[in-house]
Amino acid sequence: MAVCAAVLMAGTPLRHLPWLCEGDTIAILSPGGYVGQNVVDGGSRTLRLWGYVPVAAPNATACWHDFGGTVRQRTDDLLWALRNPSVKAIMPTRGGDGTPHVLCEIPLDTLRKYPKWIIGFSDITALLSAEACAGWQSIHGSMCEAIARYDGTDTVSTALRNMLRGKMPHYSVKPHPLNKAGQARGMLIGGNMSVFGGLAGSPYDFINYVDSTDCVLFIEDIGESLTKVDRMLHLLKLRGKLGKLRGIICGKFTKYQHPSLGYDDMYAMLHQYLKDYDIPVCYDFPVGHAHLQNFPMLVGAEVELRVSDSGTTLEFLGY
Repeated sequence: MAVCAAVLMAGTPLRHLPWLCEGDTIAILSPGGYVGQNVVDGGSRTLRLWGYVPVAAPNATACWHDFGGTVRQRTDDLLWALRNPSVKAIMPTRGGDGTPHVLCEIPLDTLRKYPKWIIGFSDITALLSAEACAGWQSIHGSMCEAIARYDGTDTVSTALRNMLRGKMPHYSVKPHPLNKAGQARGMLIGGNMSVFGGLAGSPYDFINYVDSTDCVLFIEDIGESLTKVDRMLHLLKLRGKLGKLRGIICGKFTKYQHPSLGYDDMYAMLHQYLKDYDIPVCYDFPVGHAHLQNFPMLVGAEVELRVSDSGTTLEFLGY
């Protein structure tokens, strides 16, 4: 089985890049779905308000079968951003579909050689997973399409802006009736379940870290039925990964179908399978496909998760 190239000692976070400073350049590109010029312009406007210099990749608004350009165009844009020494971070325009196409063209050695902050979620989970396997932290957070919506002044965008400068959040979430109490420390990994599940068995799969280090996993998805999420859980179990986790954070599952599995909702189904593991599990954490409930998460950081009757807290350690 393919494993991540960077093997960590238990509890050791991935390598950390310098935080951004005013005047730093952020590359904008579309490794997944297609966007119009208005999304690039809107994201650029917000990044300038934050004090950064946004630069759109040559093919940022290209279109090919609803993807953000051909595989070659999207690969060229990512390589351009990685190899450009003036670029300090990469912010995709949106998620969508197609990012794994690009990974097929870019080996881990390239990501390891040209480290950049990569910021994104949804389909961009594939890039975050690849960055982790190359040994680097990344940020699961809003992209151009979202930060432009409120000119970057909403609470979620503000939290992302702070994280880019090194000001880490301390999350406190109200209790959920299905929560399982406990405390865990470990490396934070996670994102869109269907995307990272599709990387299983590849060199870009950060779930393999659970074999060598303590990990806390956060999960979210959109438009996937209970049946499909059930299948994703069982894949983790069949691979021997689910039982090695130290904690699980269940984020938002939105726009999903209700097949006849006999559960009231997604969380009820998740609880049925997670309740018997002797680890803390929390539900309704504000991360996922709802912008005002998609707070940034530092993938690869060491965190402490506490779940109790009074609620859930998540603290990023060492910052």
